[in-house]
Amino acid sequence: MTPNTIIAEERHEAAGPPAGPLPWHLALVSGANGASLDAGLAALKNAPAGAPAAASPVTRRTVGAGSATHRGAVLTGPEGPVELGAKEQDATEAPLAFLFPGLGDHYLGMGRDLYRDFPVFRAEVDRCAELLAPELGLDIREVVFPATADETADADRAPAMDLRRMLGRDSAPVSAEERRLNATKLAQPVLFVIEYALAGLWRSWGARPAVLTGYSLGEYVAATLAGVLSLKDALTLVARRAALIDTLPQGAMLAVMLPEPDVSAELGPNLSLSAVNGDSFCVVAGPEEDIAALEASLRARDVINRRVTTTHAFHSTMMEPIADQVTELARTLTLKRPSIPYISNVTGQLITDEQATDPGYWARHLVSPVRFADGLRAIGADHALLEAGPGQTLSSLAAEVRGAGTGTVVASMRHPLERRSDTSVALKALGRLWLAGGAVDWTAFPAEALAVDGAAPAGALAPAAEDGPSATEQELHALWARLLKTEELPRDVSFFELGGNSLLATRLILRITRAFGTEPTLRQVYEWATLARMAKAIDALRAGRDPQAELDGDTSGSSHTGSSLARFELPNGMMVSHQNEAETRHFYEDIFDHRVYGKNGITLSDGATVVDVGGNIGLFTLFAHYEAKNVKIYTFEPAPPLFELLGRNVAEHGADATLFNIGISDEESEANLTFYPRSSGMSSFHPDEAEEKHNLRTIIANQREAGGDEAADELAGYTEELMDVRFEAIEFTARLRPLSAIIREQNIERIDLIKIDVQKSERQVIDGIADEDWPKIQQMVLEAHDADGEVARLVALLESRGFHAEAEQDELYAGTDIYNIYAVRGAR
Repeated sequence: MTPNTIIAEERHEAAGPPAGPLPWHLALVSGANGASLDAGLAALKNAPAGAPAAASPVTRRTVGAGSATHRGAVLTGPEGPVELGAKEQDATEAPLAFLFPGLGDHYLGMGRDLYRDFPVFRAEVDRCAELLAPELGLDIREVVFPATADETADADRAPAMDLRRMLGRDSAPVSAEERRLNATKLAQPVLFVIEYALAGLWRSWGARPAVLTGYSLGEYVAATLAGVLSLKDALTLVARRAALIDTLPQGAMLAVMLPEPDVSAELGPNLSLSAVNGDSFCVVAGPEEDIAALEASLRARDVINRRVTTTHAFHSTMMEPIADQVTELARTLTLKRPSIPYISNVTGQLITDEQATDPGYWARHLVSPVRFADGLRAIGADHALLEAGPGQTLSSLAAEVRGAGTGTVVASMRHPLERRSDTSVALKALGRLWLAGGAVDWTAFPAEALAVDGAAPAGALAPAAEDGPSATEQELHALWARLLKTEELPRDVSFFELGGNSLLATRLILRITRAFGTEPTLRQVYEWATLARMAKAIDALRAGRDPQAELDGDTSGSSHTGSSLARFELPNGMMVSHQNEAETRHFYEDIFDHRVYGKNGITLSDGATVVDVGGNIGLFTLFAHYEAKNVKIYTFEPAPPLFELLGRNVAEHGADATLFNIGISDEESEANLTFYPRSSGMSSFHPDEAEEKHNLRTIIANQREAGGDEAADELAGYTEELMDVRFEAIEFTARLRPLSAIIREQNIERIDLIKIDVQKSERQVIDGIADEDWPKIQQMVLEAHDADGEVARLVALLESRGFHAEAEQDELYAGTDIYNIYAVRGAR
């Protein structure tokens, strides 16, 4: 009997079996072409509520006959069905690599749903618990699944992610159960058990890894799956090693955003390089006082760094006192050559037979840095990476090391701050591997035909409903739904206001060409941007008529209808309403990733007052809200469409912000605002289309030269068309007011940070600050356009007002006149 078929004789009470069928079901759908796949996906998504539950949590569903080269997936849960995507399959499978994380993302209740819902996972946990009981003197199931910490009980009522905890703003006390789990002597064995059991679940689903890698403790899981260690020996080694570590003095660890040579130059005699996670991402470990000194030194130089939550200085010289004992312990065990290739943390390369069977290897592993980035590079870029453990840290590191567009990276357990079902996360991960063509034995799942009542054959048009959408519009609706991942598509709202972007528009052109035999230009997609308008234009083209003549007088839409319904999940888990995905990603990277408003001495403290001039959709306002506690924000945005989105985002995230639908200038007046819906950040009271197009061309070229931007590469052939559609303009009349008038009316006594991003109006904003209000301002970051030396003049002005000011140009803006000026009062 294999480990995957062991049935525990006694089921632990912490998580009993499910009462009836699982509330989740994953359908892996395949069809011979896009049309049949669309029909199958639509049938699953439109299945009536209360339909009989499937006997298996995963089934393969095939639509029609043929080669089934098109794949889709639908995950159905308590809130209904959700399409996970659709894709035409490549000829070859993607080999799998399993990634096993180390300590850091573990949490109470991790895997509780999997223990309840999947017998394979439960059997592996039970077996490990029984083997560990003599070593630990307790049942590890009571440690990870305490009765008082059912984290999923309120999952449906809790937010998807606790952002305040994620950003370190949560002051809730650590429970006794969390303290017990966090103790090294228990945390390490518990994490090993959960990852080993999760690997067992994946193997029972037909996943066969071509290579394994683990981070720190995760390498022990990899070695066990590779057969170097038996499960009993691995548990003994992990538990006794953890107990030895628990006897050592505590230490600290610091993540540093610098390349390895630069970090090594910072190390004193007591500090060690603990990990190399990327080209400019290392971890340092050592005594608390030495880490604190390094932290202060780096911050004084504006080097990004962050404490790592830990009890000890892992992979450092502080581990050396127990190294010989670990070697002697490993010497008592049977070490075999690996049957599955896996990466050594010590070398960052595939482990050799000599290393795997050397008892001294585990001592070197204890004190050497984890060369995780090198290990990722040693795994072929063609491999799909599956993180088999809590959180998504390794997935994030892998995406950073590999770069955009270089293979599939899938996390299969939730982040500790998420409130989703473990079962739904694992099934969604399985669906993503299906779409990516991962090397999984899909015959492990039951298969059945998917009947699609009334489905039309590929290329056929559905009949038009009386007084309803035409046949063309119905098929066009299906194309949009595939690209935008939603069926909620009002026929009078723009493709781009429903979540579309330039890249999706180019893909829509290809699908329209295949479906209707006519190829619109990118400009026409923008001009015909609603379903009703686009369908009418396509019918005209197919009939040989002039589509513009057909559309004269048709006010059913354009690329901007003022009804943006687009929602976007930022990489940090925040949901926002937005105007343009490319812009939102760019703003996010600037504000949250690159921390452009948190560098060069700019800081934000609890209780701060912030002024945001040029709020756009509010990402900086949200950054300030989450960066510190009890921040009061005053945000100004003159463009009505952006002001509406700003209001939605502020309300959704509960920011303490007062919003003003006005522009800021040097006098009370009105002015025409040229608003660009597709390039809202370039909207201006002083439009210069030639300059703005030059800046956008330069930014796109810089993105392509920097590499890693798949979208920029794919859009290269449409650059000039994009210039035209990106600068589709709408005129608004906006009220302008001096900032000092608002300061007086709102009784603002102090401004801890003012951000100004107003597209060539920065001088008017500055001139609208009265002399008596300048001392209230402590810090300022403004985007400035260097026309005729304007940046130097602004720096001099700020210096004369008592600030230390410096100008900086981001690499992305090289070749433009766009700079950022950072000003801190009194700093030198």
